[in-house]
Amino acid sequence: MAERSDRAPARWRRPFLRWLDGVEAGWAVPLLLVCFVAIWTLYLVVAYAGGGLHPDTLEAWTLGRRFAWGYHKHPPLMGWVTAVWTFVFPSTEWSLQLMAMANAGLALYFVDLIARQFVSGHKRILVLLLLMLTPAYQFHAQRFNANSVLLATWPLATYCFLRAFETRGALWAIAAGCTAALAMVGKYYSVFLVASFALAALAHPARRSYLTSASPWISVAAGLVMLSPHIHWLVTTGASTFSYALNHANGNALNSLGEVKNFLLGLVAAMSVSAALWILIAGTRLKQFPADFVAMSSGLKLLFYIAIGTLVLPSITSLAMGTDLPSLWALQGLFLFVVLVVCGARYPIERFYTVNVTVITAGVALVAVLVAAPIHAVYRNNHGYEEGRNFYVQAANELTREWAELTGEPLSAVSGDDSLAFATAFYSPDHPYYARPFEYQYTWGLPRKTTLDRGWAALCFRGQDYCGRWMEWVSSRAGHFVRREVTLQATLWGRPGVTRELVVLMVPPRAADPQSGVEDFSASKRAAEQGSQQ
Repeated sequence: MAERSDRAPARWRRPFLRWLDGVEAGWAVPLLLVCFVAIWTLYLVVAYAGGGLHPDTLEAWTLGRRFAWGYHKHPPLMGWVTAVWTFVFPSTEWSLQLMAMANAGLALYFVDLIARQFVSGHKRILVLLLLMLTPAYQFHAQRFNANSVLLATWPLATYCFLRAFETRGALWAIAAGCTAALAMVGKYYSVFLVASFALAALAHPARRSYLTSASPWISVAAGLVMLSPHIHWLVTTGASTFSYALNHANGNALNSLGEVKNFLLGLVAAMSVSAALWILIAGTRLKQFPADFVAMSSGLKLLFYIAIGTLVLPSITSLAMGTDLPSLWALQGLFLFVVLVVCGARYPIERFYTVNVTVITAGVALVAVLVAAPIHAVYRNNHGYEEGRNFYVQAANELTREWAELTGEPLSAVSGDDSLAFATAFYSPDHPYYARPFEYQYTWGLPRKTTLDRGWAALCFRGQDYCGRWMEWVSSRAGHFVRREVTLQATLWGRPGVTRELVVLMVPPRAADPQSGVEDFSASKRAAEQGSQQ
């Protein structure tokens, strides 16, 4: 049937076939990616109407407001990307939602750079469509953070390494080192990708030719040069990002076995829809897989070793160190397996199947936008989010209004519950700065006196006992303060929704001070330890 359809396609298939004809002309892939970014951005706008941005995205925006070579929780790339984006685009919900999906679209473009090294025509489209049917490029991508920023950096680094290995050229070697460093400043989990590059180079039959050339050593040097400012930051600030990462290493052997099992099962589940479609496409031709595997090209063999490394190395590390290993940390590596399967198949794939997968992918996207997104928005308006995203805008506006009435000045510093503080910094027209240093983000210490003298505010939801006790503790030091409680109500398209109690603590400025203060936790570490016993 597939061959017959390709010879005499139905009328409704002909526009899709003309589109597939444009792959090698250079316009079909960009059109697909633009449509993908547009429709899934629209999904985010509708699904999270009245729901606010995810706290991780707000944290990335907060980090990006102050350039640094490193931040105390994660490496700096997510903050840099957000800063560059908001330099060009406005700091609004739709803008950051577009940023998240543009990152996913860019990731798919880099995947296509890899795929076109091995296949041409509609097979390139098939690779992208199968990836679009995984949750990585929509639902994982929308939470822009240190994990999702790797969606683009991993395929870019892989492409450059592939080209450096094949050409031995100095420029590609430099690009491989620089893009690997870029992945590392996205998240240190990328060490498994870099280690997989080394593993692949050692396992590949052409290893002697590559390792005796200048290419790998140029890559190492270029990567170290690119990383040197961040390494200097680590050395001079105590490497707190490593400390944060090591907080995930607190399990035992039995827990680690469970983590590895769930890690692998989670990745299988993420690929399940795409895998099922590929089985239907290949049909009885699946029996050719062993022969296709043996006959893989040099470049595909390299990708195979990289793919195996990105699974085996984190699994071994988890078993050895007792670390957490959620599967979402590895979603950015799914492209390796899709490229291997589709590009490694030596038999021709009828365009009939690519058109069918295109229709399925488009249908899923349309159902998501027209059906699932409104249902999700209505449900969350009535039931809320655990982190309170429904109330971010109202909380920021309420605090801004209360502060203006109390002081007649713009709000400059905000603290309290992290999610609320990030949201207030973003949504308040005053755009106050997050006042707690990130190295003490999870330590509930006292603000220093200069901070309180300049003026300071904090927010908590009622029921957050840790935050409420901290407010009482700060109040005892502040002397003059105003504490208010308000009831916030979520709204969606004019419909009232769930309510939640907000507690606001405001310390008005005592005197003009040209130097702004932030909470000083190092000076009050002992007090913080005493306060945590309350």
